[in-house]
Amino acid sequence: MRTLVASDLDRTLIYSAAALGLTVPDAEAPRLLCVETYERAPQSYLTETAAGLLAELAARATFVPATTRTRAQYGRIHLPGPEPEFAVCANGGHLLVRGVSDPDWQRSVAERIAAHCAPLAEVRDRLTGTADPAWLRKERVAEDLFVYLVVERPLLPDTWVKDLTGWAAERGWTVSLQGRKIYAVPQPLTKSAAVAEVARRTGAAEILAAGDSLLDADLLLAADRGWRPGHGELADAGWCAPHVTALEARGVAAGEEIVRAFLGGLGGLG
Repeated sequence: MRTLVASDLDRTLIYSAAALGLTVPDAEAPRLLCVETYERAPQSYLTETAAGLLAELAARATFVPATTRTRAQYGRIHLPGPEPEFAVCANGGHLLVRGVSDPDWQRSVAERIAAHCAPLAEVRDRLTGTADPAWLRKERVAEDLFVYLVVERPLLPDTWVKDLTGWAAERGWTVSLQGRKIYAVPQPLTKSAAVAEVARRTGAAEILAAGDSLLDADLLLAADRGWRPGHGELADAGWCAPHVTALEARGVAAGEEIVRAFLGGLGGLG
């Protein structure tokens, strides 16, 4: 039975130009491979070394991208290696099987959210009604499942996020601050549940995982072994677990180290 490797994408495996975190002199910087374009401009990268290792990983394990991105946003990404048979989008709201969302999974997710969470409209009204135009740049609803704001982070009051977190928790929602985005997500909407379904279908005996944000914590906790980079929401909070390795590497270098760790977890280094 093959090992299942589930990984977050943004700021875990792939990085925008602003998130690369390069610290070496320009002449020593690694060669980068662009894996996403947006509005006809390059958007996300990994190192060429990481790209080669990821292709090897996909050949040796069941590789499952697990992202909070919508299906359309995920569709812009072209990772090296074969197209993954399974992918998790919308933080577990959609389980893609050969590129198509599984309707039975969609239905089960909708039923869990309806049973345990306040309606999306109520949460959206709270966010938009209390956000200050001085720091709010965009508001979006993703897949009719959750809502997020794009903000000017330096102007965002810490107390606003804290107050929203407490209010949302009482209504069955989770709040996550990732870079310039504030997510409000129903608590039953998890990457770990969707990845567990993939493991059931494939008969995987072991799950390896990686992620950088609060929305990845459940995935890391459910895995047999996990890794988190030295940056991100989990690192900032000092989050840890006995079976999760906290890497010191930050930025795109962490992405390369995570793929190496995945391969090492299979019993061989690329």
